[in-house]
Amino acid sequence: MSKVILIAGPTASGKSALSLNLAERFDGEIINADSMQVYDDLQVLTARPSLAEMQGIPHHLYGFVPPSESYSVARWCEDAIAVAQDILARGKTVLLVGGTGLYFKSLLQGLSAVPPIDSAIRSGVRDHLAKNGVGSLYVLLQAEDPVMADRLNPADQQRIARALEVVRSTGRSLSAWQEDPTDAPIDQLGGDIDLTRLVLLPDRDWLYARCDLRFELMLEQGALDEVSLVAELDEALPAMRALGVSHLLSYMRGGLSLEEATEKAQTVTRQYAKRQMTWLRNQFSDWNVIKEKESERIIGSAYNIIINN
Repeated sequence: MSKVILIAGPTASGKSALSLNLAERFDGEIINADSMQVYDDLQVLTARPSLAEMQGIPHHLYGFVPPSESYSVARWCEDAIAVAQDILARGKTVLLVGGTGLYFKSLLQGLSAVPPIDSAIRSGVRDHLAKNGVGSLYVLLQAEDPVMADRLNPADQQRIARALEVVRSTGRSLSAWQEDPTDAPIDQLGGDIDLTRLVLLPDRDWLYARCDLRFELMLEQGALDEVSLVAELDEALPAMRALGVSHLLSYMRGGLSLEEATEKAQTVTRQYAKRQMTWLRNQFSDWNVIKEKESERIIGSAYNIIINN
């Protein structure tokens, strides 16, 4: 029976270390399930594994999209399934690893069949965002689709714009489209797979300390050089939402000191990790939860779950 292992968890929770160990134990290959790690030029800031850190284990869908492009969850599902099929055809284990819960949810439950967005509506929404900011766009969404407005972070300009485009193009809330039954992409792998779902949910204070330390290490490893590579890109692009990019850009442009930029980026990262924990806990309640903090204990728990699955 073919083995497929899903590993989800918040940023800095130890997913990469776990996936490497399991890939070695179960003769596996790793597929990225993090929406920021698909982008090139941002290896350090997105905590994408380096070649040395990959330890000779094949890694797929990492750093292959220019940050000037938008990479969608639908495209990821197509790419991930194609790679997984190839890995399984070669008799190896598939490990899908990342912190983007929507990727996993879409893989397991399917994507909503939202019709194409009218180009004039998309242009109008994007122009409004550029001229008036995300706050103004959020107010419009509250008036036109209060259900989606209540679900979204008021600062998430990409998803707010998307929700407004959908309701204006279709006359129907994105939430309604998302509730329509669809085929799950993972079914394309066939019914003869041994599927294990793992989610890392460590102690919050421990995770916050890891987030703070990770960002300090990122600065030492060249985060500012990476930001300079994307400094001229449209800030509405998904890659520009990578944690720390906006704050380091502000430092480079004289708006913040490096200390201020670091503190703000660390705060936002902790807040993001908290949202991830809450979302994963609520949405993945039927997954196998691993709460351990030390790497060896995480690996031990995961291994026991997999062999007893």
